[in-house]
Amino acid sequence: MASQSFVIRSPCSSANIGPGFDVIGLALSMFLELHVTVDPPASSTENYPLNCKITYEGEGEDEISLDPEVNLITRVALYVLRCHDQRAFPKNTHIHVKNPIPLGRGLGSSGTAVVAGVMLGKEVGGLHHLTMERLFDFILMIERHPDNVGASLFGGFVGTYLKPLTPEDTARVEIPLSEVLPAPQGGVDTGDRPPEPPVGIGHHIKFPWAGEIKAVAIIPEFEVPTAKARQVLPAEYPRNDVTFNLQRIALLPVALGQSPPDPELIYLAMQDKLHQPYRQTLIPGLTEIVESMTPATQPGLLGVCLSGAGPTILALATSNFEGIASRIIKKFEENKITCSWKVLEPAEGTTVVRTK
Repeated sequence: MASQSFVIRSPCSSANIGPGFDVIGLALSMFLELHVTVDPPASSTENYPLNCKITYEGEGEDEISLDPEVNLITRVALYVLRCHDQRAFPKNTHIHVKNPIPLGRGLGSSGTAVVAGVMLGKEVGGLHHLTMERLFDFILMIERHPDNVGASLFGGFVGTYLKPLTPEDTARVEIPLSEVLPAPQGGVDTGDRPPEPPVGIGHHIKFPWAGEIKAVAIIPEFEVPTAKARQVLPAEYPRNDVTFNLQRIALLPVALGQSPPDPELIYLAMQDKLHQPYRQTLIPGLTEIVESMTPATQPGLLGVCLSGAGPTILALATSNFEGIASRIIKKFEENKITCSWKVLEPAEGTTVVRTK
């Protein structure tokens, strides 16, 4: 096998965007990068588990495992490889991860890692027959919420849905984490080829996005685990609340694609009753921020929402980015929470650039 090197670039994402709970995602211009080199055996005698060496820089540097049997990116890549009768990485694979995406903050860090991992498996395995749509199936076997991963894979502002699975397919949803490798889930590495995903698990469509609109991300310095954020949600919802969200989700994709944007329409269309009210207990100041930030009080503002499961707040705006961020940060500071902020734009999806 000839030596090769390439860079995989996957954007972070914001899910839900107000009323679009588990449906809408937006790729944003902060990118996870995998700098990958594969050298033929003759050029090196180094031995690493599964033929793979991982190095890492960026967010969560002290938390991320460099063991390819544990690291999420490499375990996902191995799932793709083993579905194609490749039990390990090619000899002398080195993956250097550059990650600016904060972990556990509602910017899709784990979903982005899964997307990058599936693309990594395709590239190192020479699996060039796998289309983006087929890669989406592999991704959805691991991450069953298509809004984040759909945005990171395809880019832009996307709507997604899942095809109902058969009972047999549903039973194997956790295959990548429980059977592909023994750690950390405690499964048994049988050496068998895992079953490939069903075809067409999820589908997506890209919505237009007005070029004037930017996303101001206000990122608090604490984490909200997605599992915990889901535990606070009710098992059932009042019909009026569901109707409230359905009315707004019918308007929002159209409203965000219009140029010039209509602040009042977007502000009303970004309201939510299905997840944000229940997550206010996890994010001090959330209700006050969402209710007090309006186009009337903040020039340039279009709407405010929780990014994913939080705690990041996403403010869509056409101008006055620093003023909007400062107002939200001040609300967090009243609860003794420090924040950083960034102005982000809709981003293209996951790309691969070969350097050798």
